[in-house]
Amino acid sequence: MGKRILIVGGVAGGASVAARARRIDEDAEIIVFERGPHVSFSNCALPFYLSGVVKDSESLVLMTPERFKKQYNIQIRVQNEVLQINREEKTILVRERLTGQEYEEAYDTLVLSPGAAPILPGSIQGISGDQVFTVRNVVDIQRLKDYLDRKEITEVAVVGGGFIGLEVAENLRMAGKEVSLIEALNQVMAPFDYDMAQILHKELTDKGVHLILNDGVKAIRPDLVELLSGRQVPARAVVMAIGVAPETKLAREAGLDIGATGGIQVDHNYRTSDRDIYAVGDAIQVYHQLTGKPVRLALAGPAQKQARAAADDMYGIHNRRRGVIGSSVIRIFDLNAASTGLNEKMAKKEEIPYEIAYVLPADKVGLMPGSRPMHFKLIFEVPTGRLLGAQAIGAGEVDKRVNVVAALISMGGTLEDLKDLELCYAPLFGTAKDVVNMAALVGLNLLYGKFKQVPVTKVRELVEKRACIIDVREPGEFARGHLVGAINIPLSQLRERMEEIPRDVPVYLHCRSSQRSYNAVMALQNRGYTNVYNISGSFLGICCYEYYNDLATGRNKIVTEYNFH
Repeated sequence: MGKRILIVGGVAGGASVAARARRIDEDAEIIVFERGPHVSFSNCALPFYLSGVVKDSESLVLMTPERFKKQYNIQIRVQNEVLQINREEKTILVRERLTGQEYEEAYDTLVLSPGAAPILPGSIQGISGDQVFTVRNVVDIQRLKDYLDRKEITEVAVVGGGFIGLEVAENLRMAGKEVSLIEALNQVMAPFDYDMAQILHKELTDKGVHLILNDGVKAIRPDLVELLSGRQVPARAVVMAIGVAPETKLAREAGLDIGATGGIQVDHNYRTSDRDIYAVGDAIQVYHQLTGKPVRLALAGPAQKQARAAADDMYGIHNRRRGVIGSSVIRIFDLNAASTGLNEKMAKKEEIPYEIAYVLPADKVGLMPGSRPMHFKLIFEVPTGRLLGAQAIGAGEVDKRVNVVAALISMGGTLEDLKDLELCYAPLFGTAKDVVNMAALVGLNLLYGKFKQVPVTKVRELVEKRACIIDVREPGEFARGHLVGAINIPLSQLRERMEEIPRDVPVYLHCRSSQRSYNAVMALQNRGYTNVYNISGSFLGICCYEYYNDLATGRNKIVTEYNFH
């Protein structure tokens, strides 16, 4: 008789364990238990059904039980919920949800892949109403769309500004709904720093999403959402997407160790504290490669890698577990946003000394069709130059750039490695000195003290205290919008007009592209100026950073006109 492997939960984790185990062992008896009606579906694609990008809900289902049986000889039992684990007897108690019948199954090896459940705070009045939805599986998304269509609902509130919340909001807006996006924090998309998130806030607002930040939900009424501030948001349907909690009930009741993060604790081969039980996916606690600390990471890519490693270990095939760094990408209307590794908030929390390089070059040669600016932020350790993280936002291939940094982070790469990295180039695909190479060069100049910089987050303070700000763009560019109080000395005239620039006060330079202001800084330093600073992110970066808060608060602008071109 072959090994008997029972798997609790399907999708990226459980289904991948089953498929890998079958490839290794043709004689194993493999049974997957899934309490829902679908064992393998694209949960990352669920929101796209709301807009019609995914035409029908059935196409979200990747594999049926019948196909699993025919192609892999794996038995799938949908609508079967595992209620209990008896570790001493090595059995599980299962209930058939359609009939209520309960039965036991014995295992040689048990795998837990229960995933994570959407958080629904009991403190919110009306949270259990018929108009309140979550998005976890195909049934959820079908139920939401049917409700919106049947009730002819136009006003929808989405609560939570993470991946699910933003994708649901985007697709509902694409479907013509009036969408309010409510986030209790001061920004959407926690993997991004506040300065980068402002670009996303602008995009959401420009596309007609009613973005509400720094406010939580107090109560859900039949036709509105009441916020903690007292504000009332019209909504006849509400999608809750404030986060997920690991499904650890089975593991806890079986006495398995739970980690400090609340996820199931596993070793480097994804064994739990019981050597005959493995766990993978959103329910487990994993190791962060850069901080050396435990984290939870609800992403499909890591779940599939965990699944393969767990199945391998069952058969004595060991793996090297590097740890996670949290690489992700999302589309938000016309922008793509990708990140990897640590952001500034995380680096500060971990007390890692760091610096940032923020560049805004074109993503391909400027005269090529489709060339657009790319906001790229690189975070590196001081004084080693070790790469810690990257964030990129733009209309182009941000994932390509962030993936490069992710690969180097996984290999302990530094700014020097990134600077010298040889990448593909053609005018339609990039620039000869790619975005990532440019960011590395800026980082090295900062690391070695070649020049000093001020981030876009400090520019308002400079304007308000009437600091000496020199705009080195050409007069026509300056006329289309500039910082209040800035002096226009174009780079083409800088050497002839250098005497106009004071030496006894700090001088701050900026332009349309970081390259020009960097050249201006170096020219001044080469003429004996010692107190000059480059404003990172350029005038475009300043406009993107300021815009949403100007709009939301009605505060005085620090620019004469925004210029996003």
